[in-house]
Amino acid sequence: MKNLTIYLFLIMAFTCLNLRAQEIAILKYQGGGDWYANPTALPNLIKFCNDNIGTTIQNKPETVEVGSSTIFQYPYLHMTGHGNVVFSDEEIENLKSYLMSGGFLHIDDNYGMKPYITREIKKLFPNKNLEELGADHPIFNNSYSFAKGLPKIHEHDGQRPQAFAILQDNRILLLFTSESDLGDGWEDPTVHNDAPEVRQKALKMGANIITYAFKN
Repeated sequence: MKNLTIYLFLIMAFTCLNLRAQEIAILKYQGGGDWYANPTALPNLIKFCNDNIGTTIQNKPETVEVGSSTIFQYPYLHMTGHGNVVFSDEEIENLKSYLMSGGFLHIDDNYGMKPYITREIKKLFPNKNLEELGADHPIFNNSYSFAKGLPKIHEHDGQRPQAFAILQDNRILLLFTSESDLGDGWEDPTVHNDAPEVRQKALKMGANIITYAFKN
């Protein structure tokens, strides 16, 4: 009976993901970190994707909580911030079910998030490790080509940008981008005064991530 319940739940989750095959949402989490950082980032990325890669995403992204069943309505969840992140046991179970049933979570470290989110990812997938993606991975070579992999958008500690993933059968369930600050590059030009070419790199990489999430 328990297996049947799980099976039916996964079928329902998969159906929800297909019903809104081109929608994205911001993930609101507990722990004190600023989940609401970079408020203009996703709307700008959405406009770029709709204008350049043929998506039809709603202009304003929704906000969903980790433990809510509404996360199953979105094939792509975006998470960012600078500080602490805490997932409860119930949130862990809900988020893991979402990812295993076809969902995609992109976590973009806005600087300072890494030690907290890596701890929570280990709780989420205790038997898996974050694997660094090489520049030859399809996520860097679909809508746009990034021969060197994840681009550097903002400098913090002089470290190279890295893209890590939790994989299942070669599909990315969870993408963690670090030392890059893609979200800052998606923000309005006046927020960080980035050069146009820097913003273009960030937006194109974001479009690649959206493309991968929608097609896998």
